[in-house]
Amino acid sequence: MSRRDRIKLSEGELLELLEGERIAVVSSIGPRGWPHSMPLWFVPRDGEVWIWTYAKSQKVRNLERDPRATVLVETGYEYGELRGATIEAEAEIHRDFETVIGFAEELTLRYAEGISSVQGDAKAALEAQAPKRVAIHFKPLRTATWDHRKLGGTY
Repeated sequence: MSRRDRIKLSEGELLELLEGERIAVVSSIGPRGWPHSMPLWFVPRDGEVWIWTYAKSQKVRNLERDPRATVLVETGYEYGELRGATIEAEAEIHRDFETVIGFAEELTLRYAEGISSVQGDAKAALEAQAPKRVAIHFKPLRTATWDHRKLGGTY
């Protein structure tokens, strides 16, 4: 078995990684042709990455021009702890209020500690922000994964 095959994440391990991590680095192609990489909070939906961002942001302008993106989710400090996934994806930008606000609530519940629903002032704040925001769904085309813990200390 190749080293590459030994460290590859299973589908279940990939889902666990996406559920457990908080930041995805999304890279799009900037206006000068250089990668534009930004760390963002995300929500995994059925193993796919979704984000919420300002509609007028550089990353949105980049993805409107060219929907190709690379999404990186990784963790670990020492070499033998490194685990992650690089997802080459096509971005689908959602602008309709219901999709954007629904996703904003889901994102809030994922990252806000100790709340089980978005209500009152928090809901009003999301509703005020939603017209200025978009939800972006990254549809995977190719995924590469790794888990150096599977090497058992042999590098």
